[in-house]
Amino acid sequence: MVSNVIFDPLHNSCCDLDVQKYPELVNFSGILEFMRRIPIQKALTDQRPLYRSHIDRFWKNVVFDEQNKVISSVVEVHEKLETILVIEALIREVIDFPDDAYSPMRFPERMVKGCMLRMEYQGTLNAGNYLKSKFTKPYKFLIHCIMLSLSHTKGSYDAMRDYQMNMVTALALNKKYNFSHVIFHYMDENITSKVKSWTYPRFVQMLIDHVYPEIERNIKDDLLV
Repeated sequence: MVSNVIFDPLHNSCCDLDVQKYPELVNFSGILEFMRRIPIQKALTDQRPLYRSHIDRFWKNVVFDEQNKVISSVVEVHEKLETILVIEALIREVIDFPDDAYSPMRFPERMVKGCMLRMEYQGTLNAGNYLKSKFTKPYKFLIHCIMLSLSHTKGSYDAMRDYQMNMVTALALNKKYNFSHVIFHYMDENITSKVKSWTYPRFVQMLIDHVYPEIERNIKDDLLV
């Protein structure tokens, strides 16, 4: 059951890029300047308080309407169960992704390889996956932030999956990319998986807060730290 899932604080975590709080980030000043310009700021840095009961109830009751492409679940508002409907467009609106329904989800292999070369990749270009550890330190930092915030998996923060390489390519080359569809797809995949998990808990909380801003938050021992 979803309620037995152990919360992984790294999965879908936010990136705090405040140099005043973390002086060691001065070592990444160049890449930080670039990261402050990329158009997925909210997805990377939104420091959303997460509530165990909200996330657990969402994933415990979630279903997917394949015909209409709608994820539906329930939330409790003032002791009453209410429905929450999630579509790709809502994810785009709430998380402020700079894409649209026609944005690409995959770039030509030649473009991705060329981008990796421009980012000083030091590994084998013909390998199935690129490794974060094979990039120079500034780009390694950028990729680490993207993988922590946007990866649908828990752990395995070195090997980049195909969609992550395309995400990095889009950001580095200032190209359109359908971030919203990727998030929606892996939420859907989690629903149909034999073993459900609390996938994208921060994004789920953002969706709940948007649809039901009056939802109860002062629940004892409910805050996920």
